[in-house]
Amino acid sequence: MAIMPSQHTHRLYKREKLCSETAIDLLFSRQGGGQAALLYPLRAVWRHNDKRGGGAQFLISVPKKRLRHAVDRVAMRRLIREAYRLRRMHLGEAATMPVDIAFTYVADSRTDFRRIASAMSRALKRIANSFDCVPPGRTDAPTTTPPRPSISPDTANY
Repeated sequence: MAIMPSQHTHRLYKREKLCSETAIDLLFSRQGGGQAALLYPLRAVWRHNDKRGGGAQFLISVPKKRLRHAVDRVAMRRLIREAYRLRRMHLGEAATMPVDIAFTYVADSRTDFRRIASAMSRALKRIANSFDCVPPGRTDAPTTTPPRPSISPDTANY
């Protein structure tokens, strides 16, 4: 039975797993130049890794402090991995750049897949925008949000 190429588009490969201790230390260090975003129930941390070639690599962390039972931690790790696998196309061109990404689960209880998938989509789009990459299906450059007008004390309603 022949396998069609379109069936492998969502497969996760070993090379996409972030396992280098030095890369992980740089990702979470203050000098590493990483960026972070809290998109509940996930916190995403990412940085451009100049020391390696290839595409994006990621890791998933579900702290024992948040979910005490190993069964719950493993279940949430699987849901986060599945959400990344299905939505990594939101990275656009950043998927081919050497980007290190860490997803940390920050909720105190188990969450359903829909909420995790939504947070994952927002996180991946934010990562793509930080590298000025155009997601697939869009031909224009990503737009930046206009700055919010400051409210002066004389115009504020007290």
